[in-house]
Amino acid sequence: MEKEIKIALVDDHALFRNGLRGLINGNHSCRVVAEASDGKEFLENTEAMAADVVFMDIAMPTLSGDKATAMALSQNPNLKVICLSMFGDEKYYSRMMEAGAKGFLLKDSSIEEVFAAIEAVMNDEEYICNDVMQALSGAMRRNNDTEMLSEREMDVLFGICQGLSTQEIADKLFLSKRTVDTHRANILEKTGSNNTASLVVYAIKNNLVEV
Repeated sequence: MEKEIKIALVDDHALFRNGLRGLINGNHSCRVVAEASDGKEFLENTEAMAADVVFMDIAMPTLSGDKATAMALSQNPNLKVICLSMFGDEKYYSRMMEAGAKGFLLKDSSIEEVFAAIEAVMNDEEYICNDVMQALSGAMRRNNDTEMLSEREMDVLFGICQGLSTQEIADKLFLSKRTVDTHRANILEKTGSNNTASLVVYAIKNNLVEV
């Protein structure tokens, strides 16, 4: 029997938590073990801090989601935090990813996407919903004023920031998938980024792409 995934919900809207709890508990592999109405209450909840996955709103009274995420991860680095927000713009995305969140969903995401995000973060991968990636990349344009990355690395980076898969980038640039993987690894190393999520934040903040 597979291990049950323990979920904590942190959101200041009780009605939203109730609905999400019912949907999550309908999946036999997941169970909501704790809830909190703000970041402070979350940090003081032992069961919530011991959960496997935390769904965290960002705009909450008393203590915001990004600050609560950073504080929680300093105490329990094994927590997998997924932001669940009404807002998908770069400001909110950057704040949560810089705080250490592994995923970002909008509150109107489907329950299938919620479970896809849980599966991804439990496999030590990041998960960014398609709507957020499209919002981030929709107004992006290339900025070639950089000496850190080669022209081909910039091509790959721009594809990543547009939410393209490795295969889609390879097809677009007429490269092999292995070559794109190599470029991606080099970009991560040069920028000091740990994963795609942090790389997108780095690219935007350092004007490698413009929003």
